[in-house]
Amino acid sequence: MPQQSSTDRNPASAPASREDQPFFAAIPLPARWFGLTGAIPFVALSIGGAFLSGAHQSLAYFTLVAYGAVILSFLGGVHWGRAIKAFDQGAVADKFLWVSLGISVVPSLIGWLALLVPLAIGLPVLAASFAAMLLIDLQTVKSGQFPSWYGNLRVILSVIVIASLLFAWL
Repeated sequence: MPQQSSTDRNPASAPASREDQPFFAAIPLPARWFGLTGAIPFVALSIGGAFLSGAHQSLAYFTLVAYGAVILSFLGGVHWGRAIKAFDQGAVADKFLWVSLGISVVPSLIGWLALLVPLAIGLPVLAASFAAMLLIDLQTVKSGQFPSWYGNLRVILSVIVIASLLFAWL
């Protein structure tokens, strides 16, 4: 008779799936590490900018908007990749591809426009855009197109990013 492992005999001792883990622990370590280190410029530029004056403060906040535009574009790129993979696998119709790719390009355009307007407009526009992308990402997680840990990561990072942008704006 084959021997059973301890996890076969006792389901309670089986390792938990990512969904059973606490909110933060469910996120894979590399995603946590890269995500949180990627949030450092938001925090540093928004808080650091508050202690600067004149041209230095304007430069810090412009750099914050520029970084925000880049990261917002990255979030759109995540959806571009999801859409083309689903389409290539025959999982979606051409109409879905138009909508998904359209949604993926809008963050880049908003980020670019945020660079062209005064900071008093660009900062809250970026904050609102990150909030909108969070809602889109959470819906995508809910529909099963992204893993649940991605939604957890996006909530954590979005709170940091939105708070940083609004802190700089106020």
